[in-house]
Amino acid sequence: MTFFVINGPNLNLLGIREPTIYGTTTYREVMDKMLTHATELGVELVFFHSNHEGDLIDEIQAAYFAEADGIILNAGGYTHTSVALYDALKAVGLPTIELHISNPDAREDFRKQNFIRAACIETIAGQGTDGYLYAIDALLSHLKGK
Repeated sequence: MTFFVINGPNLNLLGIREPTIYGTTTYREVMDKMLTHATELGVELVFFHSNHEGDLIDEIQAAYFAEADGIILNAGGYTHTSVALYDALKAVGLPTIELHISNPDAREDFRKQNFIRAACIETIAGQGTDGYLYAIDALLSHLKGK
């Protein structure tokens, strides 16, 4: 199985970006932990990061054309602003786990608006960077029908 892991704006700054909210684990460390976990489960991961909305849309479409089995998406701030990401997810129809390191619903009021959740099969939020591992497990369980 192949999962695309798509990360949006500022996630490349993990480890230095607001460590009281996002922790001190770096983006590279998150990817390394995910690779180890996925390898144990027989899952291939394709990583992508961009600070640009259109690039994220292109990568969602790329997942479809690559015949990926699913997507793990941390859209960052675009969660609260991007109808276009929602449309892309709906267009490709791949099972998608929405992921957030913090819990947006427990933060500023503007973060309570979520344009992508309705296009996803599950949301994992507030679990820190371990949420990425839980997202692998959740997507795999969904695909295996568990």
